[in-house]
Amino acid sequence: MTDRITLTGIRATGYHGVYDHERRDGQIFVVDVVLELSLRDAAASDDVADTIHYGELAEQVAAVLAGEPVNLLETLAERIAGVALSHARVDAVEVTVHKPQAPITVAFGDVSVTVRRERDSR
Repeated sequence: MTDRITLTGIRATGYHGVYDHERRDGQIFVVDVVLELSLRDAAASDDVADTIHYGELAEQVAAVLAGEPVNLLETLAERIAGVALSHARVDAVEVTVHKPQAPITVAFGDVSVTVRRERDSR
């Protein structure tokens, strides 16, 4: 059985994209993260040390969003998945990166990329 911790709507300004204006002006990126792990120890102990501190993880994700620019959402999602998997308790992670202000010439609501990574497939 796998338990999950889900963080949705983590927002930060980033400078990612293939166009110069995206790198210069920046835009808001939004991330959803689903961690797969066992929460039995945390439930038994009632101690945050036995789980993933989701506030700290959210700060780490926001730091990636605001950090070194990349061209592709795929690269950004991969970096965030790596951050999540750096926590020893996490067995797998699903990361969705949303770019609601993407430079698309037709009306749209959102564009996103989702990756799922497991500890053994890194």
